[in-house]
Parts: sequence; structure tokens; C-alpha cells
Amino acid sequence: MAKVLIISSPFFDYQKSVGRAFEELGYEVRIETYDEPIHPFKGILRWRHKLASSARKEELRRRSRERYDLFIRSVFEEFAPDIVFSYNGTILLDDTLDLFRKNSKVIFWMYDSVLRKDRERCRNHIDHADAVFCFEKKDVEYYDSIGKKAFFLPLACDTTVYYPPKKLLKWEEKDIDILFVGTIYTSPHRAKILKKIVSRYPERKIVIYGHYKPYFKTPVKWFFREKRNIFKNRNITPKEVNALFARTKIALNIHHEQTSFGANQRVFEASGAGAYQICDWNPFIESVFPSGEAGLYRNEEELFALIDDALINDKSECALNGYKIITSSHTFKVRVQEMLREIGIK
Repeated sequence: MAKVLIISSPFFDYQKSVGRAFEELGYEVRIETYDEPIHPFKGILRWRHKLASSARKEELRRRSRERYDLFIRSVFEEFAPDIVFSYNGTILLDDTLDLFRKNSKVIFWMYDSVLRKDRERCRNHIDHADAVFCFEKKDVEYYDSIGKKAFFLPLACDTTVYYPPKKLLKWEEKDIDILFVGTIYTSPHRAKILKKIVSRYPERKIVIYGHYKPYFKTPVKWFFREKRNIFKNRNITPKEVNALFARTKIALNIHHEQTSFGANQRVFEASGAGAYQICDWNPFIESVFPSGEAGLYRNEEELFALIDDALINDKSECALNGYKIITSSHTFKVRVQEMLREIGIK
């Protein structure tokens, strides 16, 4: 049986989704998850890093990489994988990647833009890998501009986590009018739109999960935060998200400012769970939903028109068609198969 070693940060447990996809394709899987920005990021090591100067933080990260390098080399030697897969791989050293490639294929899937200043290490992994896949097309274009080959490959839906309930609620039985799940405090764009929606639809049941004014960032704003019945100001588990999708008429999706041509996980998860999705437009998302399977908006006027329409008209058929698209063409199994083809494995 072929083997794959997955090395990843705890990226919302998507390393497990990739692992399940490889297992479905007949691979033996081992997953090693490391903490960021240093490993392990807990106890005294966590506070030492938090209180350190910028220069000291970089030194702590360097030491962390060196310690982890000894560990992961021993794992590699013991497990002897045919493929090494990593999300970003910030902790991995180039010499170690070259060692892996002597006996294995090395694959990276970049979930952060490699153009970020703090992702220079990830950016250079392309010289020490068999294939690099990127969530953002602009990263592929960057590599192309410097004569290097990368592949655009967005995230996917883990159908073991996101799926419709066995008994679907009728449209009129859904008790949540508008649902949003995602981090807010790092995105002024999201915060602005969500506040306008809350103001525009005061009689509707709106539920918003995700850190909005978190205590760990601004304790005073956290204490005085408004509309707590709407802005829950906390993260929830994928299981809870999936259950909420089943109860909502509109699964609202607003991309973070860093996304220009790609798709966040909610594009796949909301429709994969059978919800009707309203999402900000870009060319890729339109190619996923070409015939109204999701409501796509380019500006606030179009957004409100789509919301108004979905609040009075049954969108169950649109949601079903979106579900069919995602579960047939945008699962983790499909993504892994694409990766394998690019490295010459069918």
C-alpha cells in the first residue's frame, strides 16, 4: 500500500480532510500537525514568544524549526512515505525537503498567499517540491512571472463534515433568515457589510458567528459590544456550522480582503451542506455556479436585491443544484486526484 505523510499546521483540521481523501484513494496515511508560530505553542513557550521582541521572536522560530526538523526527519525515515504533503510548510527546512525528494514526491498546497511578507519561506519551497498548488490565482501568476510553475487549486468540501440532514426542512420551516460564519475583526469590509445588513433587516432573525470584538484583542470593546443576540462573538465547531446551515434560508459568504481570484472554504461548505448561498462575485466563483445555483453580487445594491429575493422566494432548488455541483466536482477527493495527476500518479 502506498503511503502519504501529511505535515501541517492545525488549519481548521483540513489536514484531516486531505488525509481522509488519500485513505479513500487507498493510501496509508500519517498526519503530523505542528503549531504556529512556534512548535509547541503552549505553556511557557507560548508566553516567551508573545512577550519577545521581533528579533527575539524570529530567533525562537528558528530554534523551533531546527528542533522540529530532527523530529520530522525521524518520522520520515520510520514511515518511508511515497508522498509528503504539506499545507504551507512554514516549519520545514529546504535541506529536509530535498532529503524527502530523494525517495518521495513532495506536494505543497498554499492556503496563505505566498506574496505575504511573513510567507517568504513558503514562497521559496517551490524550488524544493515536485508540485505547488495555490488557493489564489494571483500566486500562480506571480510564480509564472518569475519562470516557475505552480497550479491554481482552491479548497474543497469535506463531505464527511458538511452534508444536508437526512430530513430536509421545508423553506418555510427554516428558522434562521441570514447566517454568517467567519472571522470579522480582521476584516473591516466584512464588519461594514454585516452592520448594514443587521440595520436593514431588524425584523429578521440574523445569526453571526465568529470573533467580532474579541476579548483577547480589545477588552474594552468586548465589554461594550452591541447586539450580542446577533453577533455571537465566538467561533463554533464545523459540526455546529453544518447544523446551522440546515436551518438557514441564506448562508451569507463575504470574502476577506486578501481574496481576489479564488474561494474561501464557505463557498464549498455552505453549498455542500445544502444551503442556499449568497456570495461576493469573482470569476472563479461564477465558474463554479454558472446558472444561479448561488446568488452572486458585485456591489451592495445587488447584495440587498439578492437577500430581498431569497427572503420571500423559495431557493431550495437553487440550493440543491449547488449541492450537486460541489459534491460532484469540488470534494477533497477530487482535489487530491488533481494533485496526483500533476505529479504523474493516476
